[in-house]
Parts: sequence; C-alpha cells; structure tokens
Amino acid sequence: MTKQTRLYILILFLSFMFSLKTKAQSSNEKLPLTQIIETLETQFNIQFNYAEDAISEVKIIAPSKDLSLSMVLIYLGEKTNFTYTLTNDNMVLLIAKTTRQKLQELSEVMVSGYIVKGINKLKNGTFEIDISDFDILPGLIDTDVLQAVQAFPGIQSSNETVSNINIRGGTHDQTLILWDDIKMYQSGHFFGLISMFNPQITQRVSLTKNGSATEFTDGISGTIAMQTDREVSKKIKGNLGINFIDANGFADVPISKKSSLQVAARKSISDFTETPTYINFFERISQDTEVENNAMDIINSDKTFDFYDVSFRWLYNISSKEKLRVNFINVANQLVFNENTMVNSVEDSRESSLTQNSIAGAIAYSRIWNSKWQTTIEAYETDYKLKSINANVLDEQRFLQENIVSETSIKLKLKNKITDGLQWQNGYHFVETKITNLDDVNNPVFRNLVSEVVRTHGVFSEVSCKSKDRNTNLITGLRYNYINKFRKHLLEPRLSFFHKFLDNFSVEFLGEFKHQNTSQVINFQNDFLGVEKRRWQLSDENEIPVIKSKQVSLGLSFNKSDWLISAEGYYKKVKGITTQSQGFQNQYEFVKTSGNYEVKGIDFIVRKQFDKFNSWLSYAYMDNDYTFNSLPENSFPNNFDVTHAVTFGTNYTADHLKISAGFNWNSGRPKTNPVTGNEIIDNAINYEATNTSQLQEYFRVDVSALYDFKLIKTITANIGLSIWNLLDKKNTINSFYRLNNSVIEEVNQHSLGRTPNVVFRVNF
Repeated sequence: MTKQTRLYILILFLSFMFSLKTKAQSSNEKLPLTQIIETLETQFNIQFNYAEDAISEVKIIAPSKDLSLSMVLIYLGEKTNFTYTLTNDNMVLLIAKTTRQKLQELSEVMVSGYIVKGINKLKNGTFEIDISDFDILPGLIDTDVLQAVQAFPGIQSSNETVSNINIRGGTHDQTLILWDDIKMYQSGHFFGLISMFNPQITQRVSLTKNGSATEFTDGISGTIAMQTDREVSKKIKGNLGINFIDANGFADVPISKKSSLQVAARKSISDFTETPTYINFFERISQDTEVENNAMDIINSDKTFDFYDVSFRWLYNISSKEKLRVNFINVANQLVFNENTMVNSVEDSRESSLTQNSIAGAIAYSRIWNSKWQTTIEAYETDYKLKSINANVLDEQRFLQENIVSETSIKLKLKNKITDGLQWQNGYHFVETKITNLDDVNNPVFRNLVSEVVRTHGVFSEVSCKSKDRNTNLITGLRYNYINKFRKHLLEPRLSFFHKFLDNFSVEFLGEFKHQNTSQVINFQNDFLGVEKRRWQLSDENEIPVIKSKQVSLGLSFNKSDWLISAEGYYKKVKGITTQSQGFQNQYEFVKTSGNYEVKGIDFIVRKQFDKFNSWLSYAYMDNDYTFNSLPENSFPNNFDVTHAVTFGTNYTADHLKISAGFNWNSGRPKTNPVTGNEIIDNAINYEATNTSQLQEYFRVDVSALYDFKLIKTITANIGLSIWNLLDKKNTINSFYRLNNSVIEEVNQHSLGRTPNVVFRVNF
C-alpha cells in the first residue's frame, strides 16, 4: 500500500468519524451533562466549577449551537436542578437549587486549576484537590494525596517522606491529618515513602494552611482532610490495578436505592517479586538503621517488608432528610529480619521486627429539619500502634518497645441558614486521648510502662457571610477549649476574609489561634530499630507543654486569560515545642527543654495555561528561628528552616494522554559542624554555633505519563510510567557526626536515587 493510499484512507476514516459525531450531536439523544459541559468549555472558552459526583448521573439533550452563552445557561438551568452563574473571570458556578432538603452549597472557587486541573483554591482560604477531576503531577502516576500536597509552595518534606511533611516550617506532628473526619496518627506505608490512604476511595482533599474552621482542633501548622464520596451510588463501578509496589482494587456497590458500599484494598507485591522500586525503597528506609548496620560479629539476613491497607465506607439515606455514614480503615506495615552470629562455633539466629498499625472507625448521622436547620453528630475511635522487637543475639537479649495511641471523639454540629448569604454554625467537641509507652528488656529484667490520658472539651461558633455579588466572603468564629487534666482554658479565634476587586484581582486575609496536646518525640536515635524512631507523647504541662500557635497571612492574586499570579505573606509563632520533638543530632540531642519557634515567609506561584499545556513556577521564602531560653544559644535557625525553595512543572494533556515533567530545588537544611581544627574537647565533639552551616542544595527532576484506552465497550484501562529523580542526583537529606574511638565520623543520609514505577489499571 502506497503512502498516498494510506493518507487517502485516513482522510476518509476521519471524515466518516466526523460525520458520525456531527449526526450524533444534532440528534435528540440525551447526553451526559459532563460531556455537554466539556463541549461548552471549548465553544465559549469558559470553565465550569462543579462537584463531579453531583452531576455524574444527569443526562439532557444538548443545547443548540446557535444559542448565545447566556441563553445556554438559561437552558441548562431549566433542564437541570442547578443554577448557572457566570463570574467575571469566565467561570460558571453550578449551585444546587435550594429546596427543603438542600442546605449544602458547593464550595465557591476562587481560582480553578491553581496548579493543575483538579486543584482549586476556595474562597474560604482552603485548597481543594478533586481526585475525580485530577490531572497529573511530575513523578506521580497514582494520586498520592500526601505527595501531591507537596506541590504547594510552603509545603515540603525534609526527608522526601509523607510521614515528615513540613507546612511552613512546622514538624509533621503539627499537621492534622483527617480521613473522613477521623484523626490519623499514621500517614505512610514503607515508613513514609508512600501514602497509606488509598487514592481510589478518596474523593476530595482539603488543605488548610491558615484560617481553619472552628470545628477543627489540633494541627497548629495545617490540616489535610480527605473525604470519600458523599452520594449514594446508583450503579456498580470499580477498578483493579498493579504497580511496582502493590496490587490494589476498589469497588463501589449500590446495595439499594438508598444505600451503597465502597471498599478499597492494597497489598504489597514483595511476597511475589522484588522490583527495582521496592529495592530502592527498602534501601532508603534502612539507611543508618540496625536493619542495615549491626555489630561486626552479627550478620543480618532474610530482610522482608510487607504492607497492606483496607478501607470501606457505607452510606445509607434513611429518608430524604436523614443520612448515615459509616467508615472503617485498617493499615499495617511490617519489617522483619534475622540477626545471625556464631557462638562457640554454633550458629545462632534471632528474629527482629518492626510493625506499624492503624485501625479506626467512625459513624456520622445528619438530619435536615427544615430549610433553615441541620444537625450532625460524628463519632470516631482511632488506634495506632508502633512495636519493635530488637533481638541482641550476642547477649541473648530481647528489647521490646511499644507506642500506642487510642483516641475517642464525639462532635455535635448545629447549622442555621439565616439567609442565602448568611450561615451560623455552633457545636460541641469532646476528645479523649490515651497514649501508652513501653520499654521492656528481658536480660537484665527491666520494664517501664507509662500510660497517660488527656480529655478536652471544646465549644465552637462560626458565622459565614457573603455579598450578593459573591465578591466578598467572611468567615469568623471562636473556639473555647477546656483541658480538664490541667484545668486549662483556651480561647481560639479564627478568621477568613476574601474580596474580589477590579474584576481580576482578589485579596485574602487569614488568621487563627490553635493548640494541640500531642507531639512526636525522639528519646534515642536507635529506638524502634532506628527506622521510625519517633513516638507519640501527650503534653504534661511540665516537660512537655501544651503547644499553642498564632498565625496571620495576607495574600494577593491576579487571575486573567489563563494567567495566575499569587503571593501570600505570613507570620507564625508556636510556643511549647520541645527539643525532643525537633530531631536534634548535635550538642542538643539529649537535652530536654521547651521553647518556641517563629517563622516569617512568602509563598508565591505563577501559572499559565496554553491550550493543552499547563506550566507553573512556585517559590517559597522562609525565615524560621528557635528560641530556647534555657540553652546557651537561646536563638538560632530552626532545623526545618529551608530559606529558598523552587518548584517548576509543566503538563501536556490530550484526549487520552497526559505527560508531566518538573523539578524541585531548595537551598538545603541547616546543619551543625564540628569546629575546624578543634573538633574534640574532653572526649566530646566540639560543635560550632548551632545550625550555622547548611546541607548542599537539593535538586530533583521527575517525569510521569499516563495513557488511557478502551478495552471493550464498558471497560477502560490506563497504563502509566513515572521516574522519580530522573537524573539520579545524590541528594544529602541529613548529615550528622558521631564519635567512634576518639575519631569523628560524618554520617550522611541520602534521598532516593533514580526510581521508576509503572502502573496498569482496569476500570469497570
């Protein structure tokens, strides 16, 4: 077949397909509203803001192409149960028409596609990630929520893990992580290299850096709240997938017209094969731990790692006014290896292990009493356990360590819709947190068990109002907390203000007071085999105070013609932190004292969309300092003070193909070096002024691609490839010194090297 013949056949085929498409569009066949919206977005160069689940089942006859935009919106309003409001920046807001059963409104978007499609900034000061509408980020082929939030300026991970997320210079334990309103004390698999929250069952994610709602407590640095679908499914859907780390599945099954069940599960594939991704992950988590290094006469063998997670959500619409939701999640990580040696010419072997497990359940009941009043009651129980068994084969010793968290929460909310633009919410929140720490040695016999409980009562009130033109939003409220163990009263005001002006500009002011009773501390660097050495601990108002924070921020944005330019300056002060919670590995490693940190910074982003391309550049500046009055140096740079950080990314999105590439750069974390020429004094390391040196600059390039296709009429599939650290840059993420036989040793811990991942998923 000649080249001309092939070209001729191709032209005929395309002409035929076009004619079929034209015929279908001109018929009276009902089409999905989502499909009609996509066509209108292209036709009129506009964007629609809506909840995917709210319109997924809606089908109508497409409007005539001869209609103007205003006439199209009137037509859609007549044919559906939504109002369509066109804003000044060519965005159409879909808002459910108010009826006696409808008190909830869709969150109003301030900026659509803040970084990529599916990431929006809302007018209440939070960011929303819509998983169902999510595009693609560099290095990610599954929507790992806790990796995705690190694309925002001001959010980093000091060691590339999702179990060490630093929001505006805070430690990971200062981030409140919620899954369907349940507080989670564990966040990652592979001890933090990937998120433990299955992205297939997670529908929406809300990220708050400042200006939190009064119903939330804890999380003095920020809140990451994940939600499953809130609507009862009408048809069975699901998917099965596999990648270089795990196999996973998801099913959404309607039980009746009023009820549906979602189930998701993941299991590592290390039982069957060890992929390059698994090998890189294992080497990364075992750096400078007893898994990698042991005494000279001991050889570690049979190293295995396994993880799984199971989660489900059940919805039941009791009546048109009453809804019931039940959630459950169970997550586990297990690391096992053998320690082997020769004792009197006889080989001896003992097993060491580390397990990390979370199990939680929740129930939520809501009732709409009339068009003005709604009540909701939520209750959860969350339990976390970290356990290690360190077998010392030479001394025939077993060292058992446990860190257990058990928390119960009950929250009651009463919402009153006073007018269309004014709402008032009040509520009560009770939290009981129990934390147990165990250190147990069998030879010589030693056992230390400490168990503490703290109960907190909270009362909150919040008013939300917006102007008729929707250009001004104000949310303000107050939370009162009483900690009965310490007889402590805390008042926490919250504020979120948004105003749009000159069509394309908007200003935002946020502020909050918050507190938290829990923190993660490190007693010794070799605790829990040195892998996950942090343990949760409750405040005692003596050595570990209640942590309190104050934060304000002011932002300005410009959004026009697919351009976004946004800058936000902030100031945050946190009181009551301890040296044990900050991960010191210098002269203050074993010092126990409390202090404060103060951080000032700017988060900046510029984003431009070009047809099928989308590019963004973000920059974060931070000045973060400690104050510890009882230390010789009472003020010095924070361990998490990364002064400059830059992220760049670009996406290409076609009908079936998504490609993304980008880089991350930062100026490096602080470190403390020994004094040159006078490194040792009195058989101890003589350090220079604390945190006056820095690690080398961090630089990482990531790429990813996804391609979707149809297998059969009702079944689609997608295949994806990602490469983390494409250039295989050897980044140092931590550096410290040890004294070994009067000789100083420098220990450097490195980031992941070049790490590929491949995914294949079938959707039905």
